[in-house]
Amino acid sequence: MLSIPLGNIPRHHATRLGEDAVAVRIGETALSWGDLDARSTRRARALLAHGVSQGDMVTLALDNSVAFFEWTFAVWKVGAVPHLASWRIPETELAAMLDLARPAAVIATDHERLAHLGALPPQWGLAEGSDATLPETVAPYWKAMSSGGSTGRPKIIVDHKPGSHLVGSTYLQVAAADVVLNPGPLYHNAPFSMTHNALFNGNPLITMPRFDAEEALRLIDRWGVASVNFVPTMMLRIWRLPDDVKARYDVSTLRNVWHMAAPMPVWLKKAWIDWLGPEKINEAYAGTEAVGATTINGVDWLAHEGSVGRPRNCEVLVLDEDGAKVPANTVGEIWLKPTVANKGYHYLGAPQRAEEGGFESLGDYGWLDGDGYLYLADRRTDLIISGGSNIFPAEVESAIMEHPAVDGAVVIGLPDEDLGASVHAIVRLRTDCGETVDQSELLQFLRGRLVTYKLPRSVEFTDQPLRDDAGKVRRSQLREERIISLNQKRDTASTAAPQGIS
Repeated sequence: MLSIPLGNIPRHHATRLGEDAVAVRIGETALSWGDLDARSTRRARALLAHGVSQGDMVTLALDNSVAFFEWTFAVWKVGAVPHLASWRIPETELAAMLDLARPAAVIATDHERLAHLGALPPQWGLAEGSDATLPETVAPYWKAMSSGGSTGRPKIIVDHKPGSHLVGSTYLQVAAADVVLNPGPLYHNAPFSMTHNALFNGNPLITMPRFDAEEALRLIDRWGVASVNFVPTMMLRIWRLPDDVKARYDVSTLRNVWHMAAPMPVWLKKAWIDWLGPEKINEAYAGTEAVGATTINGVDWLAHEGSVGRPRNCEVLVLDEDGAKVPANTVGEIWLKPTVANKGYHYLGAPQRAEEGGFESLGDYGWLDGDGYLYLADRRTDLIISGGSNIFPAEVESAIMEHPAVDGAVVIGLPDEDLGASVHAIVRLRTDCGETVDQSELLQFLRGRLVTYKLPRSVEFTDQPLRDDAGKVRRSQLREERIISLNQKRDTASTAAPQGIS
């Protein structure tokens, strides 16, 4: 198979499909293959003049825009490695990431806020140099993704796959003529990989500046979208649109609806299967590290309800705390090992969790059934041990999300002198359904869905978003903030208490 440097992809498709053929649409902006090639080349020349060399990292903290794609291809054109970070990233967190990445340049949407960190604006580079073809070069690594939101400790995951593409290779069953829709933030791994693999193969790509439930349906209808990758939060918001709104749009072109990146409530998946048909709903479980994956379609899922699928190009082991293999249907830590040639990865800022024999853990708990299908329980670091019982937040969150007045929920464990930890639920209510719920009503609703020891001991209502656009939650930050608040209240109460007479 022919291998093409990633920086040459825009020129390859401009020649194959035509200079004016549209590569990317974002909002009202359409970017042709010819313009993507020319604009990324000008930006690449600006990077070279800035001192960027092959193998360097270039940090991109950009929102969803055509500039995002111009910059990724510009970075590849000079043989450098794009390091992706949230464009909303706090300054202290970005500073920690830059200390790990040591990038040769930083490009940021919010460049004024981050100017003291050397950030350059997204429009930088367009006026510099010519768009004449650059010498062919290949980046040693095709991407470096930021992580650390769940643990609070920043790290960078450097994918060892080189910056080249095998012509004819496929990704997530996307066919050659499929129109692909991306509703998620491009700095996250799944949206980044989905969109760029679509472009590598020349698929027409529609990217949303920011997710909106009805707008997603409108785009599917307008452009005849065949493949899309959602997270469960997005699917919940689409499903909760009024029936007459959903019926307004033709989604019959959808052939390939993927979801990943967060636990999917069983009831919500059943609703989508009933709506679109089981053959169109697909799920994947994998990490940014790409040491292995499991996949499952809706047909198999109905026979193995709640599963994330069977191993694909990997072996899966479930081990107990002593490293011993557990029986089927027993929860343990999930370990993966590639069964095909794998380029690998390395962390910046964290050690790998390797086990003898080449198995690696991504920190998740789950179990295998007797047929070899994998099920997820939760993140190892999110497990709540209350009164000696293991409680997985994802199960409690799924039950809370069934309530029609709930828009979002995050469950954490808070210190408890008696139980060790108590279950605390942070709940965001919907504002569009005319229905509400208080703590006692919510707990009554949950009693029919959870055993008693899994019920929240406390419920906090908030109007703030609990997850980002990719369905990710900064659970460690939420936990830390509430522990600080509890300690402050305890200190205040202690200070205010009447003093004894000496």
